[in-house]
Amino acid sequence: MKDFSTKHHVFIIGAVWVEPKSSAAGSRMLQLIHLFLEQGWKVTFGTTSTKNTNSMHLSELGVKEVNLKLNDSSFDILIKDLNPTIIVFDRFMTEEQFGWRAAKECPNALRILDTEDLHCLRKTRHEALKKGDEFSNDMLLNSDIAKRELAAIYRSDISLIISAFEMKLLKEIFKVDESLLHLTPFFLDRIGPEKQQSWKPFKERKHFISIGNFLHDPNMDATVQLKKHVWKLIRKEIPDAELHIYGAYPTQQALQFHNGKEGFFVHGFVEDADEAIENSRVLLAPLRFGAGIKGKLTDAMRNGTPSVTTQIGAEGMHDNLPWNGFIEDDREAFTKKATELYLNQKLWDDSQSKGVVIINSLYQKDKIGATLINAISLLFDRLQEHRKRNFIGTMLQHHIVQSTKYMSKWIEEKNRNQSKGAS
Repeated sequence: MKDFSTKHHVFIIGAVWVEPKSSAAGSRMLQLIHLFLEQGWKVTFGTTSTKNTNSMHLSELGVKEVNLKLNDSSFDILIKDLNPTIIVFDRFMTEEQFGWRAAKECPNALRILDTEDLHCLRKTRHEALKKGDEFSNDMLLNSDIAKRELAAIYRSDISLIISAFEMKLLKEIFKVDESLLHLTPFFLDRIGPEKQQSWKPFKERKHFISIGNFLHDPNMDATVQLKKHVWKLIRKEIPDAELHIYGAYPTQQALQFHNGKEGFFVHGFVEDADEAIENSRVLLAPLRFGAGIKGKLTDAMRNGTPSVTTQIGAEGMHDNLPWNGFIEDDREAFTKKATELYLNQKLWDDSQSKGVVIINSLYQKDKIGATLINAISLLFDRLQEHRKRNFIGTMLQHHIVQSTKYMSKWIEEKNRNQSKGAS
């Protein structure tokens, strides 16, 4: 591996400010930032969004923070002045918005798309569910959002794909060349014997937990499933059990679900999610649609908490290794397994140990990080050759410059005229 410690400047264009305590996407972005900083690389983070109380102050890590404007040539001046060697787009939408400007002003910079998860997969599954249709790959191939997301993947030099399932989907269904993709799951610390011994044992834990950002549609849908269907069945079997639901940005609907008499508690944001998960005996995640790796499920494994989820919940997360609990799509089976896991200590202990195996086998922080840095190094050595081979990406870059560029400039001019009129 080559040493770029004095060379690289990474400019990350974020969809939002980093919120590691609010979402798995926030945690994932922070993992990437730490990886880049550990190489001795300079990091700048910019976004068009506004900070809130959950936003992390990246400047405390030595990261330069900048505010960006949409459809504004000030970005061209900024990125030219920064002169980054690596540009990271956080989700495909930021590549659509800023990719053509970045390519124009910094043509020699390596362009990386961090997909977070495949938005087209999650949203197409959601649409199928709402219509009562069975999801199919044909739906995905015909969806407009898939065309947009795949175009962004082709325009980028390399895209970070978070799960093995999504890698397979991109290669086999969309026929994307493997050279444009890099499997990059969560970077997690190894769980050693000392960590395991520090966990609270079965008898010192109680109640069920569910957790997830409520602005993320799959999480809100899972909360509805728990309230309307799952919890009443569990409560019938374990009358003194409680379900505690946590997540940033709870909706009014979610808060109205709170009912102490039913043992159904909706708390909203929790400052220390690890503590809440470790105090709980079982995590429930009845996800009916979604994509990517579910942070709540890796968090459960990291804290020694067995879980019950669905096929979509566990998708691409455990390879062929046994799950740390149960995977059930049928509502009654889901409830039965959750109850069994909660009451049976031997089963619970065995499930906990399976979670340790999954984390230590598939999410090794050092190995995943080193592999990514090496891939970036090799790509720099043959960047021009790599781009020549990616003709589809070159073609799409040409067309987005022709279309998006002039639309953006029209909006910029319109905004400028409106500003003059207001003054």
